[in-house]
Amino acid sequence: MENALKDLEKVGVYPFLAEPFHCDFCGRLFMGHLGNHMLNAADFHSSARGFGMKYLMTIQRSWVLSRLAIEMKEMPQQYTKFNVETWVESAMRFFTSRNFAVVGVEEGGGDEKKVYGYGRSIWAMIDTETRQPTDIYAINNGAINDWIVKDKPCPIDKGGRVRMTDNAEFVHSVKTYYNDVDINGHINSVKYIEHVLDLWPIEWYREHRLKRFEIAYVAEAHSGDQLSFYREKVQEGEYCVRIVKDEEVEVSRSKVVFI
Repeated sequence: MENALKDLEKVGVYPFLAEPFHCDFCGRLFMGHLGNHMLNAADFHSSARGFGMKYLMTIQRSWVLSRLAIEMKEMPQQYTKFNVETWVESAMRFFTSRNFAVVGVEEGGGDEKKVYGYGRSIWAMIDTETRQPTDIYAINNGAINDWIVKDKPCPIDKGGRVRMTDNAEFVHSVKTYYNDVDINGHINSVKYIEHVLDLWPIEWYREHRLKRFEIAYVAEAHSGDQLSFYREKVQEGEYCVRIVKDEEVEVSRSKVVFI
């Protein structure tokens, strides 16, 4: 096992395909599916290096996503092959930052690869019994430190604090069901992305392209919770969204930028 780990690169590279039924009416990959690919790449990377979900579940631990920011120059078109590169940028006792690059696969080879965009994420490790943050460095004697990459650029802004006022407009509410729930027993991180992007009608997407999406997760929601969505326009093409469960508990905030 130790020798196998030595052969691994610090940056993981994982191949994906923009499958046609994962793409929108314009033939571009849905942001939600791209988010899923990023989360899968994160799990593949961490699992191969000894601190992934499969191992953590055996010791009553789990990773939960705290923040995610994705900024795209363009989305892969249907049938396009691409790689998601991922690496750990830093680690602290209760949180770790992980970055992503979405890079094209050139069929004919070549050194210059097309970069579609980047992602930044913050993760916490929790005790699955208490649901409280737990010490990341306690896992395999702080093994995560062996995989930190400080010199690989991720040239997008980190997700900042999403500030909203009382002027945010209520848009609608949705109920949550079986298909909304992930392996941690709470509403899937990507489902929030899909619900937020559904706040704009399809006609909007005929005229606008999603450039950046960021979300901060505040509290857990579970199957059966009703989620209410409040939207506030910041400036032309930029909006903030607050998601509240059962009309009183804020579960997340998002910022969405269109061009």
